[in-house]
Amino acid sequence: MKHLVLFVFLIISTGLFAQYDAARYPVIPKPYSLLPLSGQFSINAETVILIDSKIYKKEVEHFRQEVLSTYGINLKYGKGKYSSNFIYVSDDSSGIPNEGYNLFVTRNEINLNGGRAGMFYGLQTLFQLLGHNEIVYDKDSNIVSIPGLRIIKSYSIPNCSIIDQPRFAWRGMHLDVSRHFFPKDSVKAFLNYIALYKFNTFHWHLTDDQGWRIEIKKYPKLTSIGAWRNRTLIGHEGANNPPLFDTVRTGGFYSQEEIREIIKYADSLHITIVPEIEMPGHALAMLAAYPELGCSGNSFSVSKTWGVFDDVLCPTEATFLFLDDILKEVCALFPGKYIHIGGDECPKARWKESSYCQELIKTNNLKDENELQSWFTKRIVVMLQLKGKNAIGWDEILDGGLAEGAAVMSWRGEEGGIAAAKAKHFVVMSPGSHCYFDHYQSQSATEPLAIGGYLPLSKVYSYNPIPSTLNADEQKYILGVQANVWTEYIPTFSQVQYMIFPRMAAMAEVAWDNPVNMNYDFFLKRLMTHLNLISSMKINYAKSIFEIKFNREFEYDYSFLQYSFTSEIPGASIYCSTTTDSVENFLPYSGGELTLRGGETIRAVIYDESHSKTIGPVFTQKINSGLAVGKFISLKKDPSTYYNEGGAFTLVDGITGRTPWVGSQWLGFSGDTLGAFIDLDSIRTVNEIDITFLQDHGNWIYMYDSLHIYFSEDGTDYTEQNCLPTTTADSKQIQTVTISNCKGKARYVYVLATALTKIPEGNPGAGNPAWLFVSEVEVK
Repeated sequence: MKHLVLFVFLIISTGLFAQYDAARYPVIPKPYSLLPLSGQFSINAETVILIDSKIYKKEVEHFRQEVLSTYGINLKYGKGKYSSNFIYVSDDSSGIPNEGYNLFVTRNEINLNGGRAGMFYGLQTLFQLLGHNEIVYDKDSNIVSIPGLRIIKSYSIPNCSIIDQPRFAWRGMHLDVSRHFFPKDSVKAFLNYIALYKFNTFHWHLTDDQGWRIEIKKYPKLTSIGAWRNRTLIGHEGANNPPLFDTVRTGGFYSQEEIREIIKYADSLHITIVPEIEMPGHALAMLAAYPELGCSGNSFSVSKTWGVFDDVLCPTEATFLFLDDILKEVCALFPGKYIHIGGDECPKARWKESSYCQELIKTNNLKDENELQSWFTKRIVVMLQLKGKNAIGWDEILDGGLAEGAAVMSWRGEEGGIAAAKAKHFVVMSPGSHCYFDHYQSQSATEPLAIGGYLPLSKVYSYNPIPSTLNADEQKYILGVQANVWTEYIPTFSQVQYMIFPRMAAMAEVAWDNPVNMNYDFFLKRLMTHLNLISSMKINYAKSIFEIKFNREFEYDYSFLQYSFTSEIPGASIYCSTTTDSVENFLPYSGGELTLRGGETIRAVIYDESHSKTIGPVFTQKINSGLAVGKFISLKKDPSTYYNEGGAFTLVDGITGRTPWVGSQWLGFSGDTLGAFIDLDSIRTVNEIDITFLQDHGNWIYMYDSLHIYFSEDGTDYTEQNCLPTTTADSKQIQTVTISNCKGKARYVYVLATALTKIPEGNPGAGNPAWLFVSEVEVK
């Protein structure tokens, strides 16, 4: 079969950038090179798999089980020569990287070559290409439909020639099992999803304040006490006063036997597991089991709420001996190169109060508590190196300097990753802006509760893990990219599926493909067909891709608003109305801008290609009326870059923010000031001003510290109004401040709101600057 490999190469090398039918070849991530060919290979119960040797037996067996469980076809192994209807898995991988493969599909046969991992990935490509074709009746089939008549379920793989290999060495997915525990079979299912998209790293977040999930034989109380909590917060902290909790004892852990089983399963999928043992912060579950590891001398309990807590590990010699014992068992279990040591969000309050810590700082000539954490981290890094492992941690481990050989996972933006790469440390890019799958993926009010933030599919796909500020030598230190699934608000595995699909498909392409070859529209066309496979696998995926996008146009003509509809679905037909809620009476939307004057409620829906049925939910949006809607607005200071998607116009766009809160409807200021100048276009009589704020103490979002209103007729001289605001809670989080006694004449209105500079003690994030979130300023 070697001549076929050469033939594949010759065809591919001449068709590297050939265009092809996305619906016919819905492979994700997109192969490095795919040349479409006419015809198709039919796969059925008579198809056989031929293997040169047993080298690739486990890779082929996984593929067989996927086909059986999804399509009901039990592929058989064959021996000898076949003239047609066979899949040939060759052990000739000469010239092919370990994670690369060559695939050649014709009408009569399929030929696959690759390295160990590459062979597995090639089989995953075959599985993704396999789609339902037709039912063929044949007397030799095993399926009986009518007495005396047998049928074969026939599926097809389109003919093609593929050469493929990944861009990055680290293509990761993360799962937090500490906040909510998921049993062994769920973890295996998660690994299957990772394998489907050719990820090769599973970051397993095993310990945190809310639960310790790994058996450590020397310290059994870590799981007998630290793995369980008696109740759990309901909703966002601060959304209810007093907070609401369930009454369910929840938790669990993985025995070392179960962990070995999961590691073995991951290895069969060519996935390396990176376990995370959090330190020195996020350690309440450890402290609950062994309180002597803390600085305060107090007792502790496994946290029933989310957030960041002041109690952390005390850097005593007893603590380091304890951690060394834990890491001995962890390193003995996990064969991978890296152990994740956390290092993020470690408050220093207890260290500042501790005479032992202060003496430690003095003895080691450290500047402050930040350098004490660096000192702590360096000891753990060396501890792991002595066990033949390398440490990787969140980008806070850079603060105060980092030990040689440690790697960095950059989550607070890209700055930490850039600094680490420049210092010649290996980096995995994982910024929250593009890689946090616990964020909302839709602006719909029907979305399940999430932690906050807004990360739509398109933004995931837009990410390039190589910062442009790095030179060619520094770029070599970027190992790859990883998406993270934190589970504070993801209590079930079905919801895990919902949060990762289809965003994981977009991240897979970011990790695999070269950005010069990436095209979001082409990705969407493949995804539309690929979702049929996801449905066949009975995966609960998010339908936000089928929602209508309502876009605001910033036009300063002082008389009307302009909006437009778009859809990510290729070729979607949108129908809309401002006069009726009856879908049957909606009119076709032909594109362009809709002119509205405020006070309308607009509705829209997408129809399928046949125009026979609607796709996705009906979009509904009420547009506010008032003097400020659509008017010119400027801000004294820009909001945070993380919460400034709509710019200043967000405050006068006629759309009041909703919960679940998402970034495009709210402007966010951290410990800063909102100063908004609104031009009403002429001198008007103002009777009332309504301002919509967000309150979510669990996410450090508070109402204003002070609020002032100023009027001006000329834009130069402003007079502060003697206003007494009253607050109405539209929901547990949305707070509308009404200023009804603020009456006078003005062309210009200046709204000044200051954020809390320090969150009060006893609350999540105490001592840090509070966030101020604002959505709409209505002038009436």
